[in-house]
Amino acid sequence: MAAPLIELNKLRREYPAGEGVLTVLKDIDLTIEEGEMVAIVGASGSGKSTLMNILGCLSRATSGSYRIAGRETAALDPDELAALRREHFGFIFQRYHLLGELTALGNVEIPAIYAGWHAGARRSRALELLGRLGMGDRTGHRPGQLSGGQQQRVSIARALMNGAKLILADEPTGALDKASGEEVLRILDELHAEGKTIVIVTHDMNVAARAERIIEFSDGAIVSDRRTGKTRQPPATPPDPTEREAIDAAATRSWQALAMRFQEAFRMALLAMNAHRLRTFLTMLGIIIGIASVVCVVALGEGSRQKVLANISSLGTNTLEVFPGKTFGDVRSGKITTLVVSDAKALAEQPYVAAVTPTVSSSKTVRFGPIEASALVNGVGEQYFAARGTKLAQGRFFDAESVRTYAQDAVIDENTRKTLFGDFSGDPVGQVILVGDVPCRVVGITELQQGGFGSSQNLSIYLPYTTVQARILGTTALRSITVRVNDDTDTALAETAVTDFLAKRHGKQDFFILNTDDIRKTITSTTETLTLLIAAIALISLLVGGIGVMNIMLVSVSERVAEIGVRMAVGARRSDILQQFLIEAVLVCLIGGVLGIALALSFGVLFAYAGSNFTLVYSTASIVVAFVSSSLIGGIFGYLPARSASMLDPVEALSRD
Repeated sequence: MAAPLIELNKLRREYPAGEGVLTVLKDIDLTIEEGEMVAIVGASGSGKSTLMNILGCLSRATSGSYRIAGRETAALDPDELAALRREHFGFIFQRYHLLGELTALGNVEIPAIYAGWHAGARRSRALELLGRLGMGDRTGHRPGQLSGGQQQRVSIARALMNGAKLILADEPTGALDKASGEEVLRILDELHAEGKTIVIVTHDMNVAARAERIIEFSDGAIVSDRRTGKTRQPPATPPDPTEREAIDAAATRSWQALAMRFQEAFRMALLAMNAHRLRTFLTMLGIIIGIASVVCVVALGEGSRQKVLANISSLGTNTLEVFPGKTFGDVRSGKITTLVVSDAKALAEQPYVAAVTPTVSSSKTVRFGPIEASALVNGVGEQYFAARGTKLAQGRFFDAESVRTYAQDAVIDENTRKTLFGDFSGDPVGQVILVGDVPCRVVGITELQQGGFGSSQNLSIYLPYTTVQARILGTTALRSITVRVNDDTDTALAETAVTDFLAKRHGKQDFFILNTDDIRKTITSTTETLTLLIAAIALISLLVGGIGVMNIMLVSVSERVAEIGVRMAVGARRSDILQQFLIEAVLVCLIGGVLGIALALSFGVLFAYAGSNFTLVYSTASIVVAFVSSSLIGGIFGYLPARSASMLDPVEALSRD
């Protein structure tokens, strides 16, 4: 003999009430056979709605046994209960509980989505049910565009979507006018005639009279269980024996079902974000500012680093400057004359050296016509300009022949040109200037050059070092030797090699070396530290944005409790609810991340239009990291609200409409 469809034994439901408990259901014994139409009646607070919730697996009994088709429900976990609701029950609520963002068709399809139906089969059955219930011309209407009776028909279609054997109707006519109520009852009669088991909770005895059996509740106990005298008629239209097989066949493979549920969660997330656009944008704002800050700070840092390197390169890249004495402050350095031209020539033969130039200097008064000024006269070799990375504005540099012949060829810088030739209408190149008492011909003018420690306003004139030694200083001692190291040689190793080489030549170390690469490393290290500091501040703003996402998502969960309850009632698993809200949080952060990156790039464009010679250098890696960070923030900070939503009790959620 087949087990009853519903079998309750000593069922109790208790709730905490202060220091004691409130017993709502008291040792209920009840059996309902498949195909019956049962009405449960009683005054408000009698326990009938609590019983309905337990029958529908929306709530659990405190004690006792509840079996559905012989299966004990107390041993089932939340997802197994969701499967029961999805496969065996159809709910018809007094307040309809339709989702406002979806059309009538979309609302009817929800149970089939969680059951893993093919999209085509799902849509076809939903259209069939709506057409059967007289809603064929309203499938694209949202709940707000439908009357109460029409909304209840949509609710009935949703209850039938997965081929439910048991229809649980909670005050199905309570919110309807008389005509609409009669129509709903007529539909229930038809469903009963087709072999469906119908359980109606109502306080209206006229509604209850349509059932075969009336169970009356009072104070949490059954006070009567009587037959109405109506006999069960065989179905007017015999149920299609293949309906269940057809429904089962509509189900997809497990991975396809997962994909469909993800698609539904994604679509609902977009709908929810669109329904609350201002709130969504304000939620994104923290992420937008944080991501834009991180990208811009990294771009500023990289731009600063490259600018510093360019400035240092203007002094000469990979250069070593050899000076007499122990340090810059050595008072004896001016008396040391062992740093000579032969040292420079010997260094030029070393394999790690790209260029070498001896250097001498003196401060002299320079004149052109009636104009005179004080200038720094630099005696250098022909390789000096290559070693220093100096560029010509016009004219030429002097060459090795000029050095060998003590030529009076002068290369002047831009500051000297402006000072001596500012009002001169002709070409400065080819003009003769007096350097002290030595007449020199201008053969070239250098471009304006930044020093490694900022720009210099000094006037600089470059002559062959032989000319300066012989005609101005009268000594062969050098102020310094500039060595440019090969690009493929580490400057630290080159510095050690030069030190050893010169120490052997001199018999002692009466010189010191300034390594410009050390300056570069120090400045870039400082720049990177500052960039890291500012990036940390930007990351804090990202963190604040993430906390904002969590807060707004918690608010969103509290606002959409009823929606969560409906989804659980029609068979959504906890993982489905978790996924939906998690996707929404991640989407908010991802879109915020994209907008933040766009804002950062726009800032770079505006910065460039401002006419600054400083540019932001964007890093693809930083943009990717920022984008990934926004996704992680959505996942991490969205998890708690999403989990909170998935852990809601279905009954509590449905009651907070």
